[in-house]
Amino acid sequence: MAARGHRRGAPSANDPRRACEGPVHNGAMTYRVLKLLLSLLAYAFLRPQVTGLRNIPRTGPVILASNHISFVDSLIIPIVAPRHVTFLAKAEYFTGTGIKGRVSRWFFTTLGHIPVQRDDPRAGQRSLEDALEVLNRGGAFGIYPEGTRSRDGKLHKGHTGVAWLALAGHATVVPVAVRGTDKVQPVGKRLPRIHRVQVSFGAPIDPSRQITTGTKPAQARRELTDEVMTRIHAMSGQALAD
Repeated sequence: MAARGHRRGAPSANDPRRACEGPVHNGAMTYRVLKLLLSLLAYAFLRPQVTGLRNIPRTGPVILASNHISFVDSLIIPIVAPRHVTFLAKAEYFTGTGIKGRVSRWFFTTLGHIPVQRDDPRAGQRSLEDALEVLNRGGAFGIYPEGTRSRDGKLHKGHTGVAWLALAGHATVVPVAVRGTDKVQPVGKRLPRIHRVQVSFGAPIDPSRQITTGTKPAQARRELTDEVMTRIHAMSGQALAD
């Protein structure tokens, strides 16, 4: 997937991306309070077992590339990570109406997640552009290389967007493996359940060292993506999809 390094224009007035502009700067205290509350709930009911926190650089652009087995993944990773991690979230979370819609919009905006309109044919490109902006600011961005949640519990082949971001944003990639979140909220279930989860952060990958001289860009992105997925597989223990 290809994308340009900068957006072609600011979001329109009706673009849900406008709702999340500047959450880190304008609501830093609100974010810290929300993260504290979520952390208390998570450690009380999910008792997350976390390993490898030292593998996450404390400064500079970094990509947390994780497997994806539950909606809970996008909550538990930012809770346990020592940095503010931005994820993509479907636009419906930002555009709902009524009390539920306002609460949802406040919640995801405060977390700093970026809305993406999945029915937009250019959504993939815009997502990469938004993610690159986070990295260019020296931020941490969370991504699921598989592209979507695994419905069968297996680890699927990664898309090369993660490698494009790493190379374009000069960002370190930290492979992440989550386990047990699919038991917290199984596919098709709305209400979460109490179950212990595990989050493992692997050794960081320097994308520049993964690329050999003379390698074509497309091949370089494929090789880097495969390396990331190999690391995730080793930590998650998931079966590989055909």
